[in-house]
Amino acid sequence: MSTLTEVPPSAISSQAICRPAIRASFLSDLMELAKIRLTGMVVITTMVGFWLGGAAGLGWLKLLWVAAGTWMLAASAAALNQVFEISRDALMPRTANRPLPAGRLLPSTAMIFATFTAGFGMAVLWLGTNELTALLGLANLVIYAFIYTPMKRVSTLNTLVGAICGGIPPVMGYTAATGSAAPAAIALGVLLCVWQIPHFLALAWLYRDQYELAGFKMLPVIDKSGRLTCRMILLYSVLLIPAALAETVLGGAGVWYAVSAVLLGAVMIFLATLLLRDPSRHGARKVFLASVIYLPLLLMAMVADTRPGATATIRPSIHFLVGTGAGASSVSGAAGTAK
Repeated sequence: MSTLTEVPPSAISSQAICRPAIRASFLSDLMELAKIRLTGMVVITTMVGFWLGGAAGLGWLKLLWVAAGTWMLAASAAALNQVFEISRDALMPRTANRPLPAGRLLPSTAMIFATFTAGFGMAVLWLGTNELTALLGLANLVIYAFIYTPMKRVSTLNTLVGAICGGIPPVMGYTAATGSAAPAAIALGVLLCVWQIPHFLALAWLYRDQYELAGFKMLPVIDKSGRLTCRMILLYSVLLIPAALAETVLGGAGVWYAVSAVLLGAVMIFLATLLLRDPSRHGARKVFLASVIYLPLLLMAMVADTRPGATATIRPSIHFLVGTGAGASSVSGAAGTAK
């Protein structure tokens, strides 16, 4: 009698269907543990920083290393964040179905994943790029998992600390390309930090009841009227314009990028002003969605209007921003010295 005749046909079909499904579900949960959409955006900002540093002349293999290493460290930080917040995530409908609070993954599995991705990510950055980039990646992991995450329970300043974590990856991309961080790279990091404040505060205003239920000290939880929250959203929306224009002044991008930055910033300011006048969930949702659209559009404009490797000098096309003649020459000289 053959082996197949000893097993009921229904059992064979059940095994054939369930095993791939279980594997697919496990991989899907790991990707959710890694916050794949968030870490994907982190990688994109890293790649933009690499492009600013002169990717065209350095080859794409190093870009692959910095993208992979940055993603693994970001995934590790995301996993650690969820391990530390299992009980609080379980209280929020927005996060209750994540793999850990829903019980689809064990905390030990998540810790193994976080340890592996952290170690492998550090190795990839250290060996594939340089020590500075690897150390920046490690610092970002420590800040996010061990400072920002516990700080969410004790102080509203956690949002500012979390914003730093968003500003480091583009600097990592630049340092991977050049081995050092020029002013234009720092400016890009600052821009990402500024952008995250209105982006996250709008989200926190939408889910303030859930954050309060979970015991997180977010500004909208304490600011019941929403007036202070909306003022902060407007303030940082206004700051987006000078933060973005700094990239042009420092030579990281050109005039068309500057025009795009002003137009996109004006939209953010307009929506933030409406939200301040009427602190509603509807208005907060508009600001949040606008911030989600703002960033990729601005980064695309930057990439389209950037001369890779030229970030240490003032581009001739923006001399009108800093003067002409001796004034422009002195600025150009200062920028060159900074490199």
